[in-house]
Amino acid sequence: MSIGHTLLGLLESGPRHGYDLKRTFDEKFGQDRPLHYGQVYSTMSRLLKNGLVEVDGVESEGGPERKRYAITDAGVTDVSHWLAQPEKPEPYLQSTLYTKVVLALLTGRSAADLLDTQRSAHLRMMRVLTDRKRKGDLADQLICDHALFHLEADLRWLELTSARLDQLAKVVAP
Repeated sequence: MSIGHTLLGLLESGPRHGYDLKRTFDEKFGQDRPLHYGQVYSTMSRLLKNGLVEVDGVESEGGPERKRYAITDAGVTDVSHWLAQPEKPEPYLQSTLYTKVVLALLTGRSAADLLDTQRSAHLRMMRVLTDRKRKGDLADQLICDHALFHLEADLRWLELTSARLDQLAKVVAP
């Protein structure tokens, strides 16, 4: 995810302080991985330097100065270009899980046990996400669906690999 583009997009609704940007980001996108304040301010500094935002005002209200940022026309254009570009499909050809299976076979360890352990971990995570989806709002349901579909694909791969483990062993560890 591009944090800079996301913050720019949030600024399109109006000027905000860094604190407000962080809070809104965490609420909409960062439930599982909230932004650190340092990320927000370093990103805003970079966006300011690149002319994509400007300081719309500075307030102190008895505390430290707080800058209010506004998106520039160049920032709006940048967000528009970013939104129009499709995300690169991830083919997962450099899978850590595949690497572990092959290394288990090469070192005489049980690849079947590794696959069973991984299957259990996936199923646990799927239960957590399904519960979260059931309790969540539409946004939470959609992000959980995205994760669940990926986990389902992984489970299909785990089953396929388990079924072909003897063949794979002959190929990688003759």
